[in-house]
Amino acid sequence: MRKKNLWILLSSLVVVMIGFGIAMPVLPFFLESLGGRGVHYGLLIASYGVMQFIFAPLWGSLSDRTGRKPLLLLGLTGMGSALVIFALATDLWMLYCAQVLNGFLSSATLPAAQAYAVDVSSPEQRGGVMGKIGGAIGLGLILGPGLGGLLASQSISTPFFIAAGFCLATFFLVLFGLAESLQGKDRCKTVELKFLQVKNLWVGLFSPMGFGLSMAFIAIFGQTIFSGVYGLYALHRFGSGPEEVGAILMGMSLMYALAQGVIVGPLTRKLGEKKVIIFGLLGNAFGFFLILLARSFVPALISMSLFILFNALLKPSALAEVSRKALIKQGQAMGLAEASMSLGRIMGPLWAGALFDLNIFFPFISGIILFLVSFGLSFWKNRREAGFLGPVIPGEKL
Repeated sequence: MRKKNLWILLSSLVVVMIGFGIAMPVLPFFLESLGGRGVHYGLLIASYGVMQFIFAPLWGSLSDRTGRKPLLLLGLTGMGSALVIFALATDLWMLYCAQVLNGFLSSATLPAAQAYAVDVSSPEQRGGVMGKIGGAIGLGLILGPGLGGLLASQSISTPFFIAAGFCLATFFLVLFGLAESLQGKDRCKTVELKFLQVKNLWVGLFSPMGFGLSMAFIAIFGQTIFSGVYGLYALHRFGSGPEEVGAILMGMSLMYALAQGVIVGPLTRKLGEKKVIIFGLLGNAFGFFLILLARSFVPALISMSLFILFNALLKPSALAEVSRKALIKQGQAMGLAEASMSLGRIMGPLWAGALFDLNIFFPFISGIILFLVSFGLSFWKNRREAGFLGPVIPGEKL
């Protein structure tokens, strides 16, 4: 039964991310049609992260009290409603309103889904299960962008309406097909609910799960340096349209699904989360370097996909590390992890958008520096871990 429920959860994530992916290649062009620039795109992406940072810990903790399923349904409702507002937008402020609503409610989806995965898996399986969640997300993002690029040729608002329809379909799939993973006897009656857990996140960074929380932030910050400008970069450097941006997203998402759905599980079981994280950081720096070297669309597509392949190794490994080291309820731990990643979603696009308006290459140069420094610090911190640089030290654990 647990395995069946996990597959229903994964199928639901695939469907909703198809809907989300349909809208993604259109947004940069929609923004430009309303007079937006790089900094506006960065602000638009960051506003989603702000709401996630504020509310994701609340939703994660609330799922420990009410169960995972109600929060999944709430997130789907928020995403579908926001997509309809996007489709009807005629000014920049309407895009911001839609994005704030989206971040407020849809930030319930991933903490609840990740906590659901923890409920139905053993500690040894968690890295692989988190990877399957990432793979399901990636699969949806493979299928969605190409369809979105094609639909945009008819009308720029059509992809958003279609995406809202996918959210509605997913809502009913979860409502009628998914069993609750957290039964009443396992629910916490005394969970403290807070909208903004800055103090708890700060304390968490100095707890055993601090390394995982830090790496979750770095992974998303680096990813959103890229995602905050990729559409505008393709437009300004290669003259790409929605169809080409959709192709970029499909290639990237294919690598994302491959890494998280197939590679990360066996890799973390063999090497451990920390080693995968450290090697992933170095690979991310290499991926950004290749993006800078690409002088035409096809090499850019390949280099961007390679960057995502390495980046996709980081998030599930970091989440598994957080789950394994957590001394609090899993819903709370995943809420804090989502808040940490939300900080990355806030800071990354703002940073990238501001740098892009100065020079279109600056965001990628800053990404190389970020990941090289993170690699060096992580390697130095973990150089004495068992089996990392030498023989296993008796009694030492990863």
